[in-house]
Amino acid sequence: MVAAGEELIQKAIDAQRRLRQAEEDGASPEELELVREVSDLRYRLVAEYQLINRGKVPHTLH
Repeated sequence: MVAAGEELIQKAIDAQRRLRQAEEDGASPEELELVREVSDLRYRLVAEYQLINRGKVPHTLH
C-alpha cells in the first residue's frame, strides 16, 4: 500500500468517526447525509492519491 500521507489518512479516519458519532447521537437524516458524503469523499481522495502515486489514473479526479 502506498502511503497517502498521514494527514490525509487521519482526516479520512476523523471523518468516519464523526459519521459514527452523528449516527449514535441521532442526527437528522440531512445531517447524516452531509457527514456521510464528507467521509466518503475523504476516503476516495486517499484511494485516488494512492493510485496516482502508483502511476495509475483514478476514475475521477476531484
